[in-house]
Amino acid sequence: MWDANKKGFRAFLQLEKSLSDHSVDAYAYDLDKFVQWMQSVNINKTPADIRLTDLQHFIKWLGELGMGNASQARIISGLRSFFKFCQIENIVKTDPTVLLESPKLRRSLPDTLSFEEIEQIIAEIDLSKPEGGRNKAILETMYSCGLRVSELINLKISNLYPDVGFIRVIGKGDKERLVPIGKSAIKYINIYRHDIRIHIPVKKGFEDILFLNRRGAMLTRVMIFLIMKDLVRKAGIRKNISPHTFRHSFATHLVEGGADLRAVQEMLGHESITTTEIYTHLDREFLRETLHRFHPAFRS
Repeated sequence: MWDANKKGFRAFLQLEKSLSDHSVDAYAYDLDKFVQWMQSVNINKTPADIRLTDLQHFIKWLGELGMGNASQARIISGLRSFFKFCQIENIVKTDPTVLLESPKLRRSLPDTLSFEEIEQIIAEIDLSKPEGGRNKAILETMYSCGLRVSELINLKISNLYPDVGFIRVIGKGDKERLVPIGKSAIKYINIYRHDIRIHIPVKKGFEDILFLNRRGAMLTRVMIFLIMKDLVRKAGIRKNISPHTFRHSFATHLVEGGADLRAVQEMLGHESITTTEIYTHLDREFLRETLHRFHPAFRS
């Protein structure tokens, strides 16, 4: 009985939801887990007979197996999609997943670089090479403005306003925002533009893009990652660093310094303040560490 429903569910995901084969396989795998559990505990029910308590027992069993909250949440999402399909097809009258709670997911915070570590990384840039001047301008801009990698590689010359200390950034969903830019970043952008970029034959369509590769085209996200990975290795920093780490460090240093959360949200281009609020958690950790290090009452 479940096999026919599983086939229908796969077709629904492929045709109605236009999901990739990989995503369809993942949903099917999660549903199989539930069916296998029912068999292992001798529950012989059709989808129409499944109740909330059955699903709760299944999730409890997953937890006892040692499955993490993120994996449990993914399986619950798959079950919700399956029973939604069953409702559409009149296989079930009521959806048993409606009151099924997902485990609370703690937002994992990536590694943060201190200001000294950022300076160490930037100091590893070889300025004797043309790409060195470009890379210095890139890293100074990333840290100064807290840009996403996609925003950095798409940064336009026409969106630079160095005289007033701002850049115009095109963020997610093509939303524009004005972001302040520091004097150091402006200085190295100007050096790059006037001493290095003018010697690059620019490909058609990339005339207004600020940062270019040696062939005169836009840089890729992967290229930024490789540049940073090489510099981090040379600096001897043993943290899991990606281009996003500079953005994360930018926000963390602002919050640690007492910046207003709304202002940080505006600069990062976050749709919701709740996204920015992860930095208040990190700030509390910073305050706790500071107390333990410097306050006599906290010393062991």
